[in-house]
Amino acid sequence: MDTFTYSHSDDDLIDQPIGYWATAAGEAVVHHIRTMLAESGLTQPQWWILNQIVADGGRDKEDVVATLRGYLSIGDGALHHDISALHDRALLTEDIGGRLRITDEGRALRDDTAARQRKIRAEIHEGIPEEEYIRTLKVLQRMIHNVGGAAWHH
Repeated sequence: MDTFTYSHSDDDLIDQPIGYWATAAGEAVVHHIRTMLAESGLTQPQWWILNQIVADGGRDKEDVVATLRGYLSIGDGALHHDISALHDRALLTEDIGGRLRITDEGRALRDDTAARQRKIRAEIHEGIPEEEYIRTLKVLQRMIHNVGGAAWHH
């Protein structure tokens, strides 16, 4: 483990802007996750799609699009493009009725990537007790509420 040093004393941290630190944390974590996904040959939306259809029965294409529509402001067109890209790579199939199903190759990639994602999550959470993580999320949710914002993750 690398040695970690906080950027400011506690007295100085109190005056640091939450917007900066929340944005910096979000950008660093998302970059780290997207880099791992790219190494698997996936974009983040493609990863979400595979996870939506991993069940044996698959999912209706429009249900998948509706579920993922709000994630990171991704539009329907981009999601349809990602579904087509996964289909072109033989990672999923689509029947005439629009039901998406994961292929054996898609399931293998999804399972391997899920294992890698668990490793990435452990890296991100290293040195952070669960209680602190939960408290941090509660503080951020309260700040979002205090300024009239809305954030919801399923």
